Amino acid sequence: MYDVAVVIVNYKMKADIERCLASLFADLVSDPLSVKVVVVDNASGDDIKEFLQEKFPSVACLRQETNSGFGAAQNVGLRSVEAKYYFALNPDTYFFPGRRLVRRLFDYMEAHPKIGVLGPKIVYPDGTLQYSCYRFPTFWQPIFSRTHFGQEGRGKKVNDVALMKDFDHKKTRPVDWVMGSAMFVRGAAVRQVGWFDERFWMYYEDSDWCRRMWEAGWPVYYAHDMLLEHVHGRGSAKVPGIFKALIKNKLARVHLVSWLKYMWKWRGNYKYYGTRP
Repeated sequence: MYDVAVVIVNYKMKADIERCLASLFADLVSDPLSVKVVVVDNASGDDIKEFLQEKFPSVACLRQETNSGFGAAQNVGLRSVEAKYYFALNPDTYFFPGRRLVRRLFDYMEAHPKIGVLGPKIVYPDGTLQYSCYRFPTFWQPIFSRTHFGQEGRGKKVNDVALMKDFDHKKTRPVDWVMGSAMFVRGAAVRQVGWFDERFWMYYEDSDWCRRMWEAGWPVYYAHDMLLEHVHGRGSAKVPGIFKALIKNKLARVHLVSWLKYMWKWRGNYKYYGTRP
């Protein structure tokens, strides 16, 4: 059994993966942790397997015949390794030199055996804070986040509450859920709760996973002093306005479908695990 299994899903992001893996292995230099890195390729057609064999031969590459979506592809990688902890990671992330992030995540989970999921503090490439811990969404919150209704009044308040803008991000604390770009998950919790729900092709699978963790008694935490960079392209938001986006942007339509599936799955359950203002 490995100490940590790192799983990254690729879809035409070879350059990002090269940068991510180079920084990850630098983060692990001289660390005795046994770490297995797996890249799951969602039928990218970008020769990622050959590239990894040349540049990072220790990395396992699992090539999929079709683009099965984020959660399903993550599950392929997660299930392929037996590990004490699993680190679901996006390809457009970067480990800062000298921070020893993987070691610190591991040590924190070892010191707090009741925690199920730990998410590091995430920043944009310019160093500004990226909101990566949240309260579980209400039905209308995605509407507010994508339209002018979320820029003022009640809509802005609903959106700000969901993004935890009232929270001091210089504190480590339990939160409802953390962004799927970097989720450090206890293997024992996964074996009880299960993997990502593959009904969500992309979006909301991370929120759903954290919710299931909480329901099973495994708290989710945000770690304020463990830093990771994430580009966060937000592909579903590249076309402004929800109605225009649904017509012109496939990912926006995927986001809408996942949102509806999520709301239906958790209908009637309005429990919040993190404190609310």
